[in-house]
Amino acid sequence: MLEVSHFTKRYGKTIACNDLNFKLAPGTVTILLGPNGAGKSTVMKAIIGFLRHEGSITLDGKENHLPECRRRIGYIPEIPSFYSNLTVAEHIEFLARGYRLKNYKDRADYLLECFELTSHRKKFGDELSKGMQQKLNIVLGLLTEPDVILLDEPFIGLDPHAIRTLRELILSEKEKGKTLLISTHIIDSIESLWDRTIIMKNGEIRADISREDGGSRLEEVFFEVTEGKEC
Repeated sequence: MLEVSHFTKRYGKTIACNDLNFKLAPGTVTILLGPNGAGKSTVMKAIIGFLRHEGSITLDGKENHLPECRRRIGYIPEIPSFYSNLTVAEHIEFLARGYRLKNYKDRADYLLECFELTSHRKKFGDELSKGMQQKLNIVLGLLTEPDVILLDEPFIGLDPHAIRTLRELILSEKEKGKTLLISTHIIDSIESLWDRTIIMKNGEIRADISREDGGSRLEEVFFEVTEGKEC
């Protein structure tokens, strides 16, 4: 269980996120939905342990910054960042060594094949197109088979085939009992994926909807709480 309790993040006098509270259960897909600047990426970075903050973030009752928890959380950032002097294959090996993975090659081969990167193993990170960089970004985020998977705007830059592949992988990870949190501002990108959607605006949670309770009204509720009017 991933629990965010009274999470607040300040940058000087600016409050990026204000008193956020939610729990994410295993085997679920939760969407952080909101316009640009709502605070979604700030939440993601705090969960992975990149930001100091007020309040607590725990995984099965343990603080998220502990090494044993950090290893269980996978992060796919919005903007990929690679080493210019490492190839695709070397990025994978670098990550595997950092996490001390032993039997990772079959997993790596599978993910590379899924995202049509097998023939690009010897290319350097900065030689890849933006779409291919995003695919490698996803491969690296899923390589360690984390229990909690954070995906920040994961569909941006992907071609239709890769979008379908990623959706299938998200559902597959859910079936394995993984906890998935996806940040996006594009409602259409998460259609049919989500169990729960948390709508944010100006660093606050404005709505918390389950598919059973309001799945058919997601777009309507989004515009109501972010623009003060119905769709």
